[in-house]
Amino acid sequence: MFRKILHGLDGSENSMKAFKEAVGLAKSTGAELHTISVEEVPSYPGAIGEVIEEKAVANGVFKEAIAKCKEIASLEGVKTKHHIFMGHETKTINEFLKKEQFDLLVIGFMGHSALYERVMGGTCSSLVRLAPCSVLVVK
Repeated sequence: MFRKILHGLDGSENSMKAFKEAVGLAKSTGAELHTISVEEVPSYPGAIGEVIEEKAVANGVFKEAIAKCKEIASLEGVKTKHHIFMGHETKTINEFLKKEQFDLLVIGFMGHSALYERVMGGTCSSLVRLAPCSVLVVK
């Protein structure tokens, strides 16, 4: 059914719930399982120091989340590959989906920017609309 599954990892509770679903799917279908984390650069950074500071914070969050994912996957006997990029979340994830030819994207309903998502539609709905493959949204 699925050959390659990509999970959107932002370290949030819903993202981790979605990862557990992705592990189950990968295990049952024999698919490759990858995660992607995207460090968003401020739209108008005041200085290079601001970008460096935000990157350091994001790296810490992603490092912890990736460690949890490795633990969860290893308990189920599933191997994972983890990718971290800088850029705009929706654009970066969509480009990676196309380039690597994933069959399925698994994402949590709301990540870290829940208020923004309620007002503006957010990353989740943009990915559902624009992804070149099937999308599983986990609540």
